[in-house]
Amino acid sequence: MKYNSNELFNIEDDIIFVTGAGRGIGQTVAIGFASSGAKVACFDLNLDGLRETQKKIKQLNQKTIIFEGDVRNSSEIRYAIEEVEKELGPIDVAFNSAGIANANPAEELSNEQWQNMFDINLSGIFFSCQEEAKVMMKRKKGSIINIASMSGTIVNRGLKQVHYNSSKAGVIHLTKSLAMEWIDYGIRVNSISPGYTKTPMNLRPEMADQIKVFENDTPIKRMAAPEEIVGPSIFLASEASSFCTGIDLIVDGGFVCW
Repeated sequence: MKYNSNELFNIEDDIIFVTGAGRGIGQTVAIGFASSGAKVACFDLNLDGLRETQKKIKQLNQKTIIFEGDVRNSSEIRYAIEEVEKELGPIDVAFNSAGIANANPAEELSNEQWQNMFDINLSGIFFSCQEEAKVMMKRKKGSIINIASMSGTIVNRGLKQVHYNSSKAGVIHLTKSLAMEWIDYGIRVNSISPGYTKTPMNLRPEMADQIKVFENDTPIKRMAAPEEIVGPSIFLASEASSFCTGIDLIVDGGFVCW
């Protein structure tokens, strides 16, 4: 057993595959992993964002590789993983954060808007986990981390987003289900549920008034910085969480307590 904190939280030289790495939490956590010594492969539809992530990781003198791809397409994920394993080595950790958010009253939701939310936020997470687990199963080892949301546990006051809330609740239960299916393969599967976070999605000009509500409704009286998701991510990626699987780690400034 490891007892030294430097060893417990050590991810140096780990190979980590990150979806949604072109912006927001995925981008910040990818850079955070690299700053801790990991080799990070980045996957996203946002090529400009990916290049920005790549640039920042290279400034840390860490190895990285980027892939433009869609989490709704299993073959694109599979290709990226195959290339990562050829160029960097066996994937130790997968971090799945690709997702979207929008709002609309339930009675006005179109079939297309509902389906698109689930295709990206839930099916995309599943397809990613599925392809990641296939290579981890062979080695009987791996950690998969999915980004859910506190909205998968509670209903946000004033936000009409039944499709988003439902998709994130699905991510939480998907995570628990996969954790149990793959436990005999040595694969740990956990999720992180952030509260209101200062991502580009939440910092749009039209959200200015809503941000004040978010901050007031959060017991800690502010939104999270994306960097505050890095620590929980390193915990779940490292040996520090070796006895954790199937958990949903809520990082919300106390929001769900009220």
